[in-house]
Amino acid sequence: MSQAENPMKKVLIIGTGLIGASVGLALKAGGFEGEVSGWDANAEELKKAVEVRAIDRALTKNEALDPDIADVFVLATPVLPILDWMQRLATGLHESQFVTDVGSTKLEIVAMASKLFNQLGKARFLPGHPMAGKESGGAALAEATLFNGATWLFTPIFGDYTPHPEALALEMEWRKSVVRMGAVMREMDPAWHDEVCAWVSHLPQMLATALSAELEDRFAGDREGMAAVQAIGGRALREMTRLGSSPYSMWRDVAMTNPKAIAETLAALEQRLAHVRENLKTPELRDEFAKANKFRAK
Repeated sequence: MSQAENPMKKVLIIGTGLIGASVGLALKAGGFEGEVSGWDANAEELKKAVEVRAIDRALTKNEALDPDIADVFVLATPVLPILDWMQRLATGLHESQFVTDVGSTKLEIVAMASKLFNQLGKARFLPGHPMAGKESGGAALAEATLFNGATWLFTPIFGDYTPHPEALALEMEWRKSVVRMGAVMREMDPAWHDEVCAWVSHLPQMLATALSAELEDRFAGDREGMAAVQAIGGRALREMTRLGSSPYSMWRDVAMTNPKAIAETLAALEQRLAHVRENLKTPELRDEFAKANKFRAK
């Protein structure tokens, strides 16, 4: 499709860290020839996004709030700023415009979007979540190929209003763009999304963080012990603690907007670990390994 035929002419990425900058690079790699502008609260991140050519133009916050600055708005900040930007944008955008996000939790975003968007006279909003990333963030680490083979989750908001044809066309074009980025689309109920992500994403992060913090407490003051850990830890330890490099700023909002599901997974894992501890010398341990092997085989 030529740009003349593409209903999506101008895209604004709000939040130009790892995911936002990668979206910009992936859009361009997928053939998008329109303008990609960006804003970030961190001036250095915004500058880097321009340097790596993830965005064509850096905006001030006032410019980013201009309703006519873009036809597609991508909210790529952590979840709490996403909620804030939704409120800021909702009052100014036209019903022919389209908004999406890449937030890691969806229930609170869907609840707010249902009140502020997707109704007569309001812009269209499609909640999204690409299951891609790295243990460290920042535009400097952005890649056009970050979403290759990744699942891009959508939690659509259903209602009885008739979307504006231009907004609907923009949504369809955004979905096509996600496919051109190399991702595989999947739709989920937002509550189910947050529950499943608590198991497959949030719990592994908390586990890696807890293990890494425990190792730091145990060996930080023991130079010889830390040297031994680093020397013999090997691949298993590196893989288990890789996510321990993730900064708190990336995960604070996830914990704050999905606490119930995360707490439930942590409680379940605590019980499982207690079961393993209590059966280190019994056949029950063999059964645990058998179940683990069966899951991995799938």
